[in-house]
Amino acid sequence: MSGMSAHAGGTFDIEAWEADKPFDEREGTKLTRVLVRKTFHGDLVGTSSAELLTVETAAGPAAYVGLETVEGILHGREGTFVLQHSAGSEDGTEATQWLRWIIVPNSGTGELTGIRGNGTISVAPDGGHSWALDYTLG
Repeated sequence: MSGMSAHAGGTFDIEAWEADKPFDEREGTKLTRVLVRKTFHGDLVGTSSAELLTVETAAGPAAYVGLETVEGILHGREGTFVLQHSAGSEDGTEATQWLRWIIVPNSGTGELTGIRGNGTISVAPDGGHSWALDYTLG
């Protein structure tokens, strides 16, 4: 199946959120390294480990960048890939937030070699996380 284009979705649980002490702090703006581990459910079944750099401001808005290695089975294909995250909010509300989730080209392994795509994460009012991914393979 060359050039297969697909949409995947599901939920994830955050198993660990280990924040260091801020490594830079001035006038209420804090930069912090965070290690995150997740379990994925749905079209992707597996786990991930991510390293984030977060920014918090005194006024509330926050942002982060990060790299996340995902290991699992996506639509029946087993392998790994790396996601690059870029996210934040202008005023701390959902209305002005942005979140980009890009599969790093050439990062796929195993049956996911050659995977490319991008996705989004959304948080439900109850705090549950869901994810969506549009990808091509092959």
